[in-house]
Amino acid sequence: MSFNLKNKKVLVVGLARSGVSAVRLLLREGAKITVTDTAGKDRLADAISRLKGLNISYELGSHNLETFLKSGLIVISPGVPYKSEYLLMAKEKGIPVISEIELAYHLLKAPIIGITGTNGKSTVTTLTGELIKAYKRNVFIGGNLGTALSDAVLSDKKWDAAVAEVSSFQLETIKDFRPKTAVLLNITPDHLDRYDSMDEYVWAKARIFENQVKDDFAILNADDAYTSDIIKNIKSDIILFSRLKSVERGVYIKGGDIVSNIGGKDAIVIKTDELGIKGVHNIENAMASIAAAQLAGCPVEFMRQALKRFAGLEHRLELVKIIDGVKYINDSKGTNVGAVVKSLEGFSEPVILIAGGLDKGGDFAPLKNLVKEKVKRLILIGKAKEKIADAVGGLTDTIFASSLEDAVNIASHKADKGDVVLLSPACASFDMFRNFEDRGRVFKEAVNRLTGSKAQEARVKVGI
Repeated sequence: MSFNLKNKKVLVVGLARSGVSAVRLLLREGAKITVTDTAGKDRLADAISRLKGLNISYELGSHNLETFLKSGLIVISPGVPYKSEYLLMAKEKGIPVISEIELAYHLLKAPIIGITGTNGKSTVTTLTGELIKAYKRNVFIGGNLGTALSDAVLSDKKWDAAVAEVSSFQLETIKDFRPKTAVLLNITPDHLDRYDSMDEYVWAKARIFENQVKDDFAILNADDAYTSDIIKNIKSDIILFSRLKSVERGVYIKGGDIVSNIGGKDAIVIKTDELGIKGVHNIENAMASIAAAQLAGCPVEFMRQALKRFAGLEHRLELVKIIDGVKYINDSKGTNVGAVVKSLEGFSEPVILIAGGLDKGGDFAPLKNLVKEKVKRLILIGKAKEKIADAVGGLTDTIFASSLEDAVNIASHKADKGDVVLLSPACASFDMFRNFEDRGRVFKEAVNRLTGSKAQEARVKVGI
């Protein structure tokens, strides 16, 4: 694919964070840019302000098919469906349609570690970057995580590596994108409101390996149900990680230790109970990060302190507060059933689970056994609350709440010492909140307004 952008007419579709970065990079390369977004000027005021004074044409509030068909290249943001009729018609005319990561890939000089999967992407991206930094390397950490890959190109820094979270949405429209190391953490049902089937979702995720060659590395979860089929089409050097068994080449658990044999013999990296991040799924996340960092040249001995220090990211099994012996944990990033399964697996305490939100077409049945075994009470919110109640509500005491704040208040006076109140919604947030971060913030604010047993008794007396 030719990447001479000088004077090329480029249409950027979607003015989210990656869209703004793509525009800046395209301008630097001399392209003539039009931006289109179905949102209006008021909603996009912040993004537009970051591009103030630049030579850009805007078409906001709706799309103009003629603009799509007269473009030489179309760059789309992750939220733009690749099956959009405008994009399909442009493709029929031979106009390339690519994602922002494809654009950045062609202009970035550093080797890329690309990380995808249904759950754990942001944690593994950040932790991998921190491990490589511990080896005193200059590392860019970003991608779908928040700082677009294009920003790595725009920076004046000389990067030793770029660690990028990559979503299935971004992988849909890659052409040549080829990470030196590609990581696929896991696949569980998600985004089935966007994809027609699980097969299509798996196809999008597996594209991260599509352009790799034998000198590249592919890291996969040996315990994941989809791995054995995906491996059949991989041409690069395969490295596995496993929480449940030893692997021929990769990272695994041995007697309570995380062990890597990537260097040719077993090397103990760290004990699982010494990890700064807690939970069953975070053991898998740590193993994937260890493998990626070691393949990037970081010796095992440089990783230990960083693995002990790294406590995880906000809204991912984040301990908010302990009140009267009850732990309040914010897992707002648990936006699909698979994530909630992993979260619940990590608790031995009785759980009061707050779930619900906007259904993404998922099946809540996989929660049945864990709800029955571990969930003392289920408090449901949002548009999906009836669907969740139909699937698992009969297995435990189930309550509907009118809001997240209401759910926290109900949980606080239903909880006993030693319980965990867990927000892990299994749903998207957009029916009630701007995003999962906003939902997590509201949860934390509600928890921080609780003041212990006296406040709980007062709420009970007034019937809250």
